[in-house]
Amino acid sequence: MAAALIDKLASITARYDELLDLMAQPDVATDPVRLQRYAREQRELEPLVEAYRAYRDVERQIEDTSFLLEHETDQDVRQLAQDELDHLLERRAQLEQQIKVLLLPRDPNDSKNAIMELRQGEGGDEAALFAADLFRMYTRYAEQRGWDIEVISATENGPGGYKEIIFEVRGEGAYSRLKYEGGVHRVQRVPATEARGRIHTSTATVAVLPEVEETDIELNPSDYRVDVFRSGGHGGQGVNTTDSAVRIVYKPGTPEEIVVTCQDSRSQLKNKASALAVLRARLYAREEEKRRKELGETRLAQVGAGERAEKIRTYNFPQDRVTDHRIGQNFSNLPGILDGDLDRLIDMLIIADNAERLESVAAR
Repeated sequence: MAAALIDKLASITARYDELLDLMAQPDVATDPVRLQRYAREQRELEPLVEAYRAYRDVERQIEDTSFLLEHETDQDVRQLAQDELDHLLERRAQLEQQIKVLLLPRDPNDSKNAIMELRQGEGGDEAALFAADLFRMYTRYAEQRGWDIEVISATENGPGGYKEIIFEVRGEGAYSRLKYEGGVHRVQRVPATEARGRIHTSTATVAVLPEVEETDIELNPSDYRVDVFRSGGHGGQGVNTTDSAVRIVYKPGTPEEIVVTCQDSRSQLKNKASALAVLRARLYAREEEKRRKELGETRLAQVGAGERAEKIRTYNFPQDRVTDHRIGQNFSNLPGILDGDLDRLIDMLIIADNAERLESVAAR
């Protein structure tokens, strides 16, 4: 690696060690705010520091093995040393790549919770059922990751289907992984109501937005209207007894109009807070997309920006295959994926995204 990069890694390692010392000091240990701030920074640096220390260890082993190979005369020992050196050189190259990826600029939203919006697309009732399947898939995935899910708003369509469902996923790294799910999802299968056994194609759209703090997006009350009404449908019988549902219309009657409806809680105040959170997330995503276009940035399928212009994934039931079109890869065991086995797909998307970002940095 270049000397400048080594110096940077040494500086990061020194800061990591300094943070460990700071957190051990009594005055910091009794100050929750400072302790949390130092702990967060330390956790963010830890993967890079561990990779750099492993790199230095491999470098020392390469030096020792090269010395042995240079001075050893026994052919059997030389062969063993050569095999070990080949392995170490391969390991060093892997660590170099890992370090470069870890040094890439972080998405500032990666540490945030995620707000997901699922809507039925083409296909009528079958599309609504597919949206419900996707919601169950993300629910199971969140359970496996130890994340919490809270439904913000849901509009049912037929038995067991959703015309639209909006929910929040809370947990460390939620947005950093779920942002790759934004786009059009397509399913090919024989519906339960299909008497002739014909395969139907339906779609559902997924938007993934980072949760936004109130200080990140300033909302002027004069820019939106709040309507309250009696809840119905999803949420149970109890919500129907009061005007607890909330509809927020942002800049009504203009090209910028955004409508958010929340009725899942019995509390009007909670529904209003949830609706405002969704509104802030949508406005933030819109501003981020505008900024990316101005900068000419391209990201893998515009992940996390709510882009729905193309189909990102196909779930083919007859062939037990899931195809992610962004990376051109097929995955088997479709039932397992719909049961929350998403890590193997998302991991491949992260690898492809990192490779694209590294290539972009190298081209500058």
